Amino acid sequence: MGEVVPTIAIFFGIVVRMWHDDHPPPHIHVEYQGFEALVVIQTGEISQGTLPRKVAAIVKEWCLVHQGELMNNWHKAQRFEPLDRIQGADRD
Repeated sequence: MGEVVPTIAIFFGIVVRMWHDDHPPPHIHVEYQGFEALVVIQTGEISQGTLPRKVAAIVKEWCLVHQGELMNNWHKAQRFEPLDRIQGADRD
């Protein structure tokens, strides 16, 4: 049985997840229509993988707006605690 990866947000078909006890720097895992990327929480920039340009821009802005909540989740993830859902860019 595989590890359950917490989904912390879904908006515009973009799925944002965070792994427990993941490697630094603090980042999120983003999936969108077959694209996958790691996005650094501090900058909103893609560090690995690819996303369509418009999706990357939406994720970057969302990341910067919710940076405090994302970092809070990152610290919880390091301690294997449950993660909070974060409002999507579509106010979901």
